[in-house]
Amino acid sequence: MRTWSRKNSLSGVKIRSEMDGREASVLRSLVTSVLGLLEDRSASAPTDDLAELTGLRTGNPTAPADATLARLLPDFFGAGRDAVDPDSRDANDNGALRSLYEPDIIDAKVAAGSTILRTVPVEGGKIVLTPEQAEQWLYGLNDIRLALGTTIGIDADTPDELDPDDPRAPHLDVYHWLTWIQDSLVQVLLP
Repeated sequence: MRTWSRKNSLSGVKIRSEMDGREASVLRSLVTSVLGLLEDRSASAPTDDLAELTGLRTGNPTAPADATLARLLPDFFGAGRDAVDPDSRDANDNGALRSLYEPDIIDAKVAAGSTILRTVPVEGGKIVLTPEQAEQWLYGLNDIRLALGTTIGIDADTPDELDPDDPRAPHLDVYHWLTWIQDSLVQVLLP
């Protein structure tokens, strides 16, 4: 993949790069996998009578059991919340907020991933984005990196390179490649 560049055109600012066929295939596959997880989660939301009457969608009130989904859709309040505010020990807070906001969060994540799929040529080639599409790419790349990092167990102690015999080594290379794509896109979007 080539470094992103920013060009002014008659139709406005365009963010450009180029990706070969293998890179496009890997990126599209990762995006499709993340979208599948999110769409399955959305489809598994329980139906709610009030939601059916009002048209308001509700999400799952429980946190995902899958570690990758839990990373993509974390709780609203962390474990240390009770220490900060001992009067609000309602165990249902996360569930209530999740039920209200998870559908919109999933929609935003699916929209970002769909933008990547629409703008990456299937066989590779030139990528031309508007600034709005570039922002969607950043959101989508972040989700892909979170999913991949969780799946292969990346944490603060993971070295930059793994032993070539480590089965995670090629996946870590892909993770670093995604990081580079994201970072170079951030750099070109800075004023």
